[in-house]
Amino acid sequence: MSAKNGSIKLVAGNSNPPLAAAIASELGLQLTKAVVRRFADMEIFVEIQENVRGSDVFIIQSTSYPANDLLMELLIITDALRRASARRITAVVPYFGYARQDRKSGSRTPISAKLVANLITHAGVDRVMTLDLHAGQIQGFFDIPTDNLFAAPLMVRDIKDRFDLSNVMVVSPDVGGVARARGLAKRINAPLAIVDKRRERPGESEVMNVIGDVSGHTCILIDDIVDSGGTLVNAADALLKYGAKDVYAYITHGVLSGGAATRISSSRLKELVITDSILPTEAVRGAPNIRALPIAPLIAEAIGRTAAEESVSSLFD
Repeated sequence: MSAKNGSIKLVAGNSNPPLAAAIASELGLQLTKAVVRRFADMEIFVEIQENVRGSDVFIIQSTSYPANDLLMELLIITDALRRASARRITAVVPYFGYARQDRKSGSRTPISAKLVANLITHAGVDRVMTLDLHAGQIQGFFDIPTDNLFAAPLMVRDIKDRFDLSNVMVVSPDVGGVARARGLAKRINAPLAIVDKRRERPGESEVMNVIGDVSGHTCILIDDIVDSGGTLVNAADALLKYGAKDVYAYITHGVLSGGAATRISSSRLKELVITDSILPTEAVRGAPNIRALPIAPLIAEAIGRTAAEESVSSLFD
């Protein structure tokens, strides 16, 4: 495959080598030879070992744990490519770290997602491609074209293959995720419920209320990020308390930090389905009720369309 105005080159950082290799395989390309390593004091060194002059280059790099190291890799790879005269540089960031810091949460706090967007832009990136941003308005933090891809079509296909849709109810684990849950519910023609969590008084535990009748339904929780897993586990318990038959969860980004994998494994959640936007840890791979959906075909298709100057949004029509 070649770009409309030059060859396609794929460069991978250290965030998720299996995903980068899978994307390259989908496109019928080889990853560009590059060295991304550390000096003894942990400074990052990058060397692009192939000619990229005039090429349409795509850097595949999630900014997941360790977020700061992987973000610096992305910035330094970008600088190396810019100085090597790449024609256009697209940062393919399946998981965009710092996305949860998209607003001032209190006095004298930063908007770190905007700062990261500035860093990526000023490093020399021409375009950004990402997956299920925590908040859609983060696209506006970039002063360059930004494509926000959606994992919903993959999830819908998987849900249709595995469930009796006549008994499925889509559930948002909090009020803030209602729009996302509603969109998926519409795609599979299923009803919608909401888990409303609140702390009545300081020092008291959260109370989980369920808006909607989930009794007898197979409930599917939908969200963009699962980190500690606490909200997900508590939401599953609340749904089962209100009469749900089984509870599953489909979450795009499996951050799953700390003891999250163990927490999910020992919970009443039947299955957690994530994508491979983040390289899974050993604990996540070993969890019996966590499964990953491959996103390489989706990202590869979007890369191919971008290189050919074709529509990306039509992927989700």
